[in-house]
Amino acid sequence: MLIKGAGDLASGVAARLHRCGFAVVMTELPEPLMVRRTVCFGEAVYEGETAVEDIVARRVPDVAGARAALAERVIPVLVDPEARCRGELAPDVLVDGIMAKRNIGTTRADAPRVIGLGPGFTAGADCHAVVETQRGHWLGRVYWQGSALPDTGTPSEIGGTVVAGRVLRASSDGILEVRAAIGDQVTTGQVVATVAGSELRAGCDGVLRGLIRSGARVAAGVKVGDIDPRAERAYSFTISDKSLAVGGGVLEAILAS
Repeated sequence: MLIKGAGDLASGVAARLHRCGFAVVMTELPEPLMVRRTVCFGEAVYEGETAVEDIVARRVPDVAGARAALAERVIPVLVDPEARCRGELAPDVLVDGIMAKRNIGTTRADAPRVIGLGPGFTAGADCHAVVETQRGHWLGRVYWQGSALPDTGTPSEIGGTVVAGRVLRASSDGILEVRAAIGDQVTTGQVVATVAGSELRAGCDGVLRGLIRSGARVAAGVKVGDIDPRAERAYSFTISDKSLAVGGGVLEAILAS
């Protein structure tokens, strides 16, 4: 199967399917901006090879390389923004996990079963099924008609509370320079990174759960970091409950007749 996107939600889906015995191929941008990098198979684009929990992913140059990686039980990641590898791979299932909040090119004709994650897709129109990605009662639910809940544009609840200051956003266009590492304990007001010299300060106490890699060019308003007020360092290096729930929904959408 083919998963478009290799960020944290798509990686949680890939991990769950990989552990169930599915052969998973992923695609990414040449320079993806990933916040929760420690749980993103897309990090293989930069590092060549990466591991999320006990699963290894490897950047490969082409479909032949992807097939070789699959033979080693490694998840191949292709730099292929338009998923052109789809023609050669002919996947039985295609999952759009780009999380662009809109459909940027997926159609129901792309595979025998096409699954969209979150808002931007309509089951029965541009895909066969949509999996809910918004935290709450409907998280992970499969819709065979209609769409997922719309994006709220605000941080979702974590640990039973909503903490607005946990999300870090770029204050201007520019190059991100980090001042802390994923997994670090941070306090309110602490400088976590700078963008074009402008300081980005933690809006709450907690553990830095995610941060875009240093040197990345970002645009004003883009999410660049994530603080977890639960302050459990292990959460920064393991697949989230949300990603696993979405992965369960995708598994249901694949196996349902």
